Amino acid sequence: MASIKRRDNADGTTTYRVRWQQGGRTGGWESEKFGDATLAEEFKKLVDAHGQQWPPGWVKGKGFVQETAVDGDMPLTDWAHRYVDRLTGIDERTRRDYKRDIDNHFAIIRHTQPSGLIVDATIANVSADDIQDWVRAEEAGERDPGNPETWLRRKSSPKSIANRHGLLSAIVQAAVVADPPLRSKNCCTGTRLPRVDDGIDDEMCFLEHDEYARIAAEIEDPHARDLADWLVGTGMRWGEATALQVRDVSLARSTVSVQRAWKRSAPGDVGPSYFLGPPKTKRARRVIALSPLQMDMLRRRMAGKRPEDLLFETPRGKSWRHDNFWRRRWVPAVEAAIAKGLPKRPRIHDLRHTHVAWLIAERIPLPAIQARLGHESITTTVDRYGHLVQALDGEIRAAVEAAMGSPTAAPGIRRVM
Repeated sequence: MASIKRRDNADGTTTYRVRWQQGGRTGGWESEKFGDATLAEEFKKLVDAHGQQWPPGWVKGKGFVQETAVDGDMPLTDWAHRYVDRLTGIDERTRRDYKRDIDNHFAIIRHTQPSGLIVDATIANVSADDIQDWVRAEEAGERDPGNPETWLRRKSSPKSIANRHGLLSAIVQAAVVADPPLRSKNCCTGTRLPRVDDGIDDEMCFLEHDEYARIAAEIEDPHARDLADWLVGTGMRWGEATALQVRDVSLARSTVSVQRAWKRSAPGDVGPSYFLGPPKTKRARRVIALSPLQMDMLRRRMAGKRPEDLLFETPRGKSWRHDNFWRRRWVPAVEAAIAKGLPKRPRIHDLRHTHVAWLIAERIPLPAIQARLGHESITTTVDRYGHLVQALDGEIRAAVEAAMGSPTAAPGIRRVM
């Protein structure tokens, strides 16, 4: 007799596996998996009715339901790899990161057929329900059944899920517009994603002026102090700031031009682990206006250097590495400031967020901030920092008051507030 084994998955779903010995006790073990208990029970009865044999016409993993074959269809991960391999305008590190997400996260996507059978996902069969199930699995993670304290796959943050979903949507869309098309529509459209601000703690840390001053006072190395002041004073990314060269400075215009950034080499590449490449995006190539104090600091650092020399270097004249700065300069300074009463524990990248908060406090418009930060889209700027603009509420109320309470209003029209 066939049997049914139930399994409660970490993502909240349940699967039912029907198991039997082919032909009776002498045959090998066979099994079929379902996502519905009723379907599993019906299939078990079919196996028993046919003498512990596969029901005639039943295809393992597919059932009696004949899904229309699509010419050119292939496993979802294979299509995804092909898509990423053909992308242009990205560096090899980004390509490698995309492939890592495909192998570690997209590979868990499964397709549930109308019959309830769970089969491998292909670029043609993956559905909106499959994508929603995948999002839930990403949220929940997966623990080791043999050791509940160990994660087979850790929970993913809302931001990580959103980023991967965006990549997945682009991959599926490529199948929609393919010639000939492999799909009629994008199954990622309309997916309900977890809110990025669902967590208790803010992902970004914003420092007040005196809070940053507390940290800066604990950085004893003047080279490291200059770099920290630069990061919080310009909002530049770490890889951009540490790649600046003397020739990028305009003394006449009091500006600095962002032309390059540090990139990490792919594993196995011959040569240094880091190299200078283009900035993150096209808009990341930008010109940043500087204050007189910042120009004074640059003049001091430019003295005696050649045009191709780095502006920010270690005391030994080497290029800064994020891990070295973080471990030897930033963390000790932050911990010392915390010991003296600092209520926050910022990361190095939070200096960029802090810079934006200071600009918004001075009523700098978001489009101007977008250009200064090098964001590809104003949407990115609004999504990350729009909530800080509440400081303008007073000006907004005054504008509404002036517009709605105009003395030129037609007689008989009552002011609406």
